[in-house]
Amino acid sequence: MKPKLKMRLGDLLVQEHIISEQQLQLALTEHQLSGKKLGRTLIDLSFITERQLLEFLSQQLNLPFLDISKKAIPAATVNLLTEVQARRNRALVVEDSGTSVLVAMSDPADIHALDTLETLLAPKALDVAVVTERQLLDAFDNLYRQTDQIAKIAGKLEQEYTSSEIFDLNAITADDSDNETTVVKLLQSIFADAVQMRASDIHIEPGEKSLRIRQRIDGILHENILKEVNIAGALVLRLKLMAGLDISEKRLPQDGRFHIEVKGHQIDVRMSTMPIYHGESVVMRLLDQSAGLFELDKTGMPEHMLKRIRKQIRRPHGMLLVTGPTGSGKTTTLYGILSELNTAERKIITVEDPVEYQLPRINQVQVNHKIGLDFSNVLRTTLRQDPDIIMVGEMRDQETAEIGLRGALTGHFVLSTLHTNDAITSALRLLDMGAASYLVASALRVVIAQRLVRRVCDNCAAPYTLTAHDKAWLSSFSDIDFNQMSLRVGHGCQSCNGSGYRGRIGIFEMLELDEAMIDAMRSGNPQDFAIAARKSPNFTPLAESALHYLASGHTTIEEIAKLIEDIDGIENLSGTDEA
Repeated sequence: MKPKLKMRLGDLLVQEHIISEQQLQLALTEHQLSGKKLGRTLIDLSFITERQLLEFLSQQLNLPFLDISKKAIPAATVNLLTEVQARRNRALVVEDSGTSVLVAMSDPADIHALDTLETLLAPKALDVAVVTERQLLDAFDNLYRQTDQIAKIAGKLEQEYTSSEIFDLNAITADDSDNETTVVKLLQSIFADAVQMRASDIHIEPGEKSLRIRQRIDGILHENILKEVNIAGALVLRLKLMAGLDISEKRLPQDGRFHIEVKGHQIDVRMSTMPIYHGESVVMRLLDQSAGLFELDKTGMPEHMLKRIRKQIRRPHGMLLVTGPTGSGKTTTLYGILSELNTAERKIITVEDPVEYQLPRINQVQVNHKIGLDFSNVLRTTLRQDPDIIMVGEMRDQETAEIGLRGALTGHFVLSTLHTNDAITSALRLLDMGAASYLVASALRVVIAQRLVRRVCDNCAAPYTLTAHDKAWLSSFSDIDFNQMSLRVGHGCQSCNGSGYRGRIGIFEMLELDEAMIDAMRSGNPQDFAIAARKSPNFTPLAESALHYLASGHTTIEEIAKLIEDIDGIENLSGTDEA
């Protein structure tokens, strides 16, 4: 049933003494000049707030006033109206009972929009609720994905390339062709959807009967399946052209990169192709260059650890290692450290493969193995460039490790990474690589190990009570006081795409080498080193750090369980020595 005011809005507001007659007349004059609706004009003139107006309309029209920011709305319900229809009428379908729909509107007195919605949603009955325009616009951005548009464009592209047709290379590469236009539109939709969903990677994987386009969001892959498998060749070909790769080579893997602008974001795309049974698989890492400077404070590192790291990185020389598996946030931590050290008084040189983010004032070198420009060769030259600080992307071999360690002993502060499980094994890995024990003992100052876990969505978070199973699991390896835990869980909303998580937070352990550890390292005794490290009063293992994030409500038991499994099972968190 369509709501309808008994009097004109302006007269009602005057009658209820919400605005004055003089204010109404000023608003009507401005309304005629600007063409804006009277309600919006009153808000723009600060005669009334948006919430006051909507609450008034809600009472006058006997309509519910909704907060939809925390409401998880099924995609099928939202898609009863297309994005164009929803934005044009400032309306969103939030509930569907089968015979009727509840539509949230920012202007429930708009008779023209109500008539249009009745037609669009027929034969379902129309019920209306009131919502703020800001919430409505945010919901449009969060809920209307590009998946339907991707499927539509993919279908059009498939019609242009039938299964029996061989791709015309000239047609695909011609900028003014219909084929090219369709491929570009499809890629634009794919990238726009990825940026909207805060995806870090896009995977394009052709199969026998379908094309999978997957996005990694907060470390988890989300899949969109297209039946138009024939279009895979055109997509890959266009992406190769953008990345400057050899379009005639389909038998060997290739790597490249290109830059795009999507929704106001400057995105650096690192692309890798690999031949698979049904074509070529493409993986693209999306690096948002417009995200601003990296800051250590935003990594999730606890304050006490931040103070210790800031003290360590002010040393004139020595080595700092950041360790963890691929995708654990090592690069973000290193760039955060570099941002704090990046002053006019210091010369900083980085040796990377590849250079992921460009930082001002820092001399960044891209490794190129094809021409012999590898880590060890660049590092030797770097030491002759009078640097104060050197960052080596990764310690990959004995030669690179020893050059870096010697650099740390000769007046340079050296930062680097290792692919190891935790801080203790990272220090020992240098010995396994063949580095001299006296070099490691003399140069290595601090090791940071880290992982990423999904963060509970603040918008839909609610208190969580431990179950008996949860308590039994936690008690098996921790003596933490359950009564002191402020657990939370996300129930799913627009902001987190129904997952209950939004973003990720770092879990860290920090090992500062003291005399006992240095002596054990110098003697090449890994067992004594591990015992000394665990006895260090400032050392907190990864798993124990993770429990603090759980107790404070930053993440969930589900995420902590995955983390503990990742670091080789349940550890003894009490600090006792291993046998």
